[in-house]
Amino acid sequence: MTPQPVDSTDLWAGLPTLEEPPGEDDTAPDVWEDPIPLTGRRERPSFPAHVLPAWLGEFVAAVADETQTPVDLAGSVALAVLATAAGGRSVVHVRGNWREPTNLYTVVALPPANRKSAVFALLTNPLYEAEKQLKTAMKPVIVEAELTARLAKEAADKAAAKAASADVDKRQEMVATAVGLAQTADTLTVPAEPVLLADDSTPETVTSLMAEQGGRLSVMSAEGGIFDIIAGRYSGAPNMEVFLKGHAGDRLRVNRQTRREYIDAPALTIGLAVQPDVLRDIGKVKGFEGRGLLARFLYSLPVSTVGDREIITDPVPEETAATYTARVIDLTLSLAEWTDPAVIQLTPEADAALIAYQKRIEPQLKARGGKLGHISNWAGKLAGATARMAALLHLAEHGGNGYAHPVTEDTMRAAIELGEYYTAHALAVFDVMGADPVLSRARSVLEALRDNRWEDVSRRDVFTVLSRSEVPTVADLEPALALLEDHGYLRSYQPERTGKRGRPPAPRLLVHPALR
Repeated sequence: MTPQPVDSTDLWAGLPTLEEPPGEDDTAPDVWEDPIPLTGRRERPSFPAHVLPAWLGEFVAAVADETQTPVDLAGSVALAVLATAAGGRSVVHVRGNWREPTNLYTVVALPPANRKSAVFALLTNPLYEAEKQLKTAMKPVIVEAELTARLAKEAADKAAAKAASADVDKRQEMVATAVGLAQTADTLTVPAEPVLLADDSTPETVTSLMAEQGGRLSVMSAEGGIFDIIAGRYSGAPNMEVFLKGHAGDRLRVNRQTRREYIDAPALTIGLAVQPDVLRDIGKVKGFEGRGLLARFLYSLPVSTVGDREIITDPVPEETAATYTARVIDLTLSLAEWTDPAVIQLTPEADAALIAYQKRIEPQLKARGGKLGHISNWAGKLAGATARMAALLHLAEHGGNGYAHPVTEDTMRAAIELGEYYTAHALAVFDVMGADPVLSRARSVLEALRDNRWEDVSRRDVFTVLSRSEVPTVADLEPALALLEDHGYLRSYQPERTGKRGRPPAPRLLVHPALR
């Protein structure tokens, strides 16, 4: 696979080499090298479609070829499709008391005109067909339940009316009969019509649908409107509780004047395709990162194929499409009736592979020096996401009876490769979001240096022109200045004493002439 670099977002990349004539201060260099861009070129590997089961990998590749879109788009949507079929109906037992549900949150970022809707339609059509079949099968049950509930209610109402007008000597007995009938009628419930997928629904709608559907639901959309809704477009305040608990499977209870809803093990799947600007914007929404919403998504940021696309392409082969449709429908229908989720086990070899992966990830989570330290909230969930993906790949291979077979080492290693893919892309996405505070402050310093056209400046003067909300103290400024010095934008020097008494002068900064 050929790594695909992230274009640097550094405003100062590619500055020409400029010379500065020697100054009066002998410590000042007379030649400056080109500065190193602040944001390196992140490697974004292509989606490893080869790790998917053959029937799924072939369809993903064929869709990408017909639509001339990055394989990453179809690959990530395919994982969300599997999670829609299995989420809420299966869990993977990792070890001890550690179990993971099999729902996922995925998001792919691509600019406009990348045919996101076309890819979504091709991948999700079997889910809508499965939903239609579930509704057809449930219709007689719903009709019978409605009739039974109506008759029971009518019988209870008639008994209550008779008890109200009965003679005193018979009233007690008839009231008891009416109460019994009313209690019986109250216990009868009408099953909800099956729903697998929702679009950009409000948090309240998602909660209600999940309660009706036994705890599971999928939000699939080729747009990013769901983020605006979570951020409070309609309510005026962020409402992310269902999206937080729906990923983790934590008990969800809603007690309001208008409704009471209880979901013991919610399983929400989200599959989105958005424009890159959406990711930049959601990184600024107050509460998204702090409460952990952004840490729950698997991110994909592929390179757009627009401008390099073939005009005439081969359609997805009929046999490939038919196999994909049949397998997705079969997996969905075979798990639909499970109320207690099917438990998927790991072989000892698969668990050993996951343990080795966890040991490799853990040191990278260190706040200082760890490759993933600045996105530790996200990376801390990586092992769990990998276990979920392993279970989904296992179910895709074995169908609805996958619980009868443990996950193999090969399947776990395939999931680990997916985990490494999403890690590389998450690093690029969180760069876009500005997740690294030192890098963000360094960019702000660059802006200040350019705006003020300083040649020689004190740290205090730089600190004075920066926002206190971003750089609260001079100590918070130091790592950013050190980063800029490492990259060649600044040089620190010690001015000479002007007298023999008093403190030595504070170190000052020389600024790259290109910033002026």
